[in-house]
Amino acid sequence: MNRVCESDEEVALKALGLLELTSLNADDSPERIIALCERALTPVGNVAAVCVSSRFAGLARRTLDTLRAREVKVVAAVNFPSGGASIAMAESEVQSALQVGVDEVDLVYPFHAQLAGNKQIGSEMIAACRAKCGQRAMLTVTLETGVLRDPQIIHSVCHTSIREGAAFLKTSTGKQIVSATPQAARILMEAIAELGSQVGLKASGNVRTLDEARSYLEMSQARFGTGWLQPERLRLGANSLLDDLLAHLGVRP
Repeated sequence: MNRVCESDEEVALKALGLLELTSLNADDSPERIIALCERALTPVGNVAAVCVSSRFAGLARRTLDTLRAREVKVVAAVNFPSGGASIAMAESEVQSALQVGVDEVDLVYPFHAQLAGNKQIGSEMIAACRAKCGQRAMLTVTLETGVLRDPQIIHSVCHTSIREGAAFLKTSTGKQIVSATPQAARILMEAIAELGSQVGLKASGNVRTLDEARSYLEMSQARFGTGWLQPERLRLGANSLLDDLLAHLGVRP
């Protein structure tokens, strides 16, 4: 496999521009969200996005706008982290997020219902939330691959998500024992390639080091080409990764 870049510094700079920083904790506070947004702006460039709960999405957007970082996307997580089966509740969260000007909505797929044999609810929920988003926001579908586990189930859910209008497929919420794995990412990429879609990939959770980030960049480049290494196609959801990238770029905390 060809390496993405010639040096660690080049890889670190590329990966930094693909980062999606998150704060999705029950005890999140306005101060924590503001700090997250400030952290998204580094001396060597800005990250791609910040992902927060819908209740803090407006604050995140206002903070980034005040910092003159309109290009940093604000992603609102909905149906998080449980992946419940209530379409009405998911729609309500999406509507609230849209009202405060988010760029993207991140919907956790109803994975428990899928495993219980309800294969229709996921399709209906994605379609409903995609209709709510319209042209105002892109829709990510988080699959929680570490819980779905079975490659055939993951593959099937990927196809459903793409058919119903997902702009990104995301490996996991980062809240389960098993989060992003190269194996899961390959399944998602295969589904994207099979449908000839322009859907992107988000590898989230368990991406902590430059070498781990490099593996996802190289995997993506090998499957889709160098042009895919853009935040519109590939994101790395990993807060701890930022420190390692900055260290390789000579930026002290």
